[in-house]
Amino acid sequence: MYKICFTGYRPFKLPFAMSEKDSCYNLFVQKSRQLIQSQIELGYTYFISGMAQGTDMLFAEIVLELKKTYPHVMLECALPFEGQTSKWSDEIKERYKNILNSCDKVTVICNSYSKSCFLKRNKYMVDSCDKVIAVYDGKKGGTRFTIDYARKKGKQVMVIDPSGLIYSQESINEGEAGGKS
Repeated sequence: MYKICFTGYRPFKLPFAMSEKDSCYNLFVQKSRQLIQSQIELGYTYFISGMAQGTDMLFAEIVLELKKTYPHVMLECALPFEGQTSKWSDEIKERYKNILNSCDKVTVICNSYSKSCFLKRNKYMVDSCDKVIAVYDGKKGGTRFTIDYARKKGKQVMVIDPSGLIYSQESINEGEAGGKS
């Protein structure tokens, strides 16, 4: 079973509003769905989401939607700590809860918040996967750290630039992850 983890931006770092009223958002969702479906067809059947607001939750929802067509696909939600949603809006909390109730596995990395809990979650996801799909356009932060960590670990990395919806893929240490590229 080949595994992919997702890393990406929270809504405020994206160049579009996370709303169905935004045509750029709709294009992003469409392209992301196509990308994930293509990865399923290549044999990647296990997906890990860090469940942050923004692209993490969106990709988790796409995987759950695709499970209707591909019932063998699995979704793991890797939570940085218990109570991650305590300061979130009720609407986002409800989406989060729906994802957790529908996923196949929930992994809680830390019992409570600490400065390192997000870093530990990101390392767990990379260490547990064969490939990383990252929504990234060069901004500093957790996504950049996760990509750098994945590269250091020899993982394949697919980068989606949300500003232009440009997809790029790096094949690192070909032959690993079943030779998928």
